[in-house]
Amino acid sequence: MTSDRQTSAETAQALVRLSAQVLPVWARQLAGSRAQSETAVTEMLSAFAEIGPHLDRAARQSQQISAALAQGDGGITQLAQACDKVLQPALPGCTPQAVQAIGQVMAMIHACVDAIAQIAKPFEHETQMVSQQVERMYQGFQYQDRISQMMTLLHDDIERLQLAMTQKQGAPIDSAQWLARLEAGYVMAEQRHQHGGSVGVSGASGSDDTTFF
Repeated sequence: MTSDRQTSAETAQALVRLSAQVLPVWARQLAGSRAQSETAVTEMLSAFAEIGPHLDRAARQSQQISAALAQGDGGITQLAQACDKVLQPALPGCTPQAVQAIGQVMAMIHACVDAIAQIAKPFEHETQMVSQQVERMYQGFQYQDRISQMMTLLHDDIERLQLAMTQKQGAPIDSAQWLARLEAGYVMAEQRHQHGGSVGVSGASGSDDTTFF
């Protein structure tokens, strides 16, 4: 029995020594991963910030084109009708050849106006779609704040455990209190579910708003 107890004590001490050496490595790796992800996301957000004004200008230009094509007075789509009103009264006094030529010109004008309208409508739609997708991607970068916060909490808890293990004297560690303190630092539902061992909880916020913690 004495030998078994001695072996158990030695094993426990070896685990303590191992943990004291491994925990700092874990903490440094967590800190490094967090720093790299923050740098990468910061660069991407900066790029999206530069794209934003260009998309806004493109959206305004597409709206201006649509306004120019509108059916109201002065719109391009009114050009063919205006030409008809001007030329129709003159047709009865024209020769058959002139009437034919005017008809061909009017047909070309109508075709050009229709072609411009068909080009402008998809352009406006695509511009709006690109803007919406960029906004979705921007919202998706919220994950970086969540990850950074979770990694910071784990990093701090690892350092606290390392300190507790290296102290030669002190009050016994209460695991329940330790876990309760860790849980108290959570700010997201995912963390609380994972703390209790729940599986299948999505990390998505489910909100369309861009929210940073």
